[in-house]
Amino acid sequence: MKRFKSGVGIALACVLVLSTAAWAAPKFIAIATGGTGGAYFPIGAGLADIINKHLTGYNATAEVTGASKINCINVNDGKSDLALVLGDTLAYAYKGDKLGGFAKPLANLRAIANIYGNTIQIVARKESGIRTLSDLKGKKVSVGAPGSGTEINARQIFAAAGMTYKDFGRTDYLSFSESADQMKNRAIDVTLMSSGMPNPGIMDISTSQEIVIVPIPAEVVRKLNKEHPFFVATVVPKGMYKGQDTEVRTLGVPNFLIASATMDEKTAYDITKAMFGNLPRLVQAHAAAKGIQLENATNGLPVPLHPGAEKFYREKKVLK
Repeated sequence: MKRFKSGVGIALACVLVLSTAAWAAPKFIAIATGGTGGAYFPIGAGLADIINKHLTGYNATAEVTGASKINCINVNDGKSDLALVLGDTLAYAYKGDKLGGFAKPLANLRAIANIYGNTIQIVARKESGIRTLSDLKGKKVSVGAPGSGTEINARQIFAAAGMTYKDFGRTDYLSFSESADQMKNRAIDVTLMSSGMPNPGIMDISTSQEIVIVPIPAEVVRKLNKEHPFFVATVVPKGMYKGQDTEVRTLGVPNFLIASATMDEKTAYDITKAMFGNLPRLVQAHAAAKGIQLENATNGLPVPLHPGAEKFYREKKVLK
């Protein structure tokens, strides 16, 4: 009888252990993105959806943030698990470069993938009379959210053009969605947005008034590329936005998906594999995700590759 009771006890204990394992709390994955008016948030939300639907034991969410700079800080400090960031900001963060606003190196940052390229889009209200960079002098300009990759890009571009924020009539530090609202209300004259195309905020502005995409002069492009090789010449194609009837020359910067060095190898591997196995879901989230290509995933990494991502790329022969 005692042996029977003992056996029942052991069996119940096993059931409880198995039940506990089956109902173990999911691993939360916080994905730092940007404002709701750019490409980061919808792509981050799409990635969260992929993780939740195709991986067991994870609960991923996309977080609205101030974008690249704070994303690097939060991943390094363990406040976010994944993040979308601009390549130049990522390079500054890892090195602790004061140009990017980093007082010390953020050594915990690791790359998951080179994803798609951002395009610098300087958008003016047509009625403002702005057609060139020099026309911004004395105007009300939004340069991006404080500490964002966009704002860092703005400082670099205007410096290369021989300008500073003091040349403007007023400088506002606004997110993409805030900039779009202020442009529609005619409270500002021009905004600079570094994002994938098409940018939802710019599309929103173009539905309420005529806009002009301001070109970046070739000499400014050459100077920036020489000083900062991550800047590349690119264009805003004709017809990208309502009323834009010509191609506009500008600059591009690559974006990266990053994680912390403390993320375990299996988690990084699972996420990398799930993302590249479900790219149509990201394209559905935002057209900029069309630029995410497996063969380009390890190009130009400004920080070390995470071992979990590296394992996946070696399996796929992207790395040898």
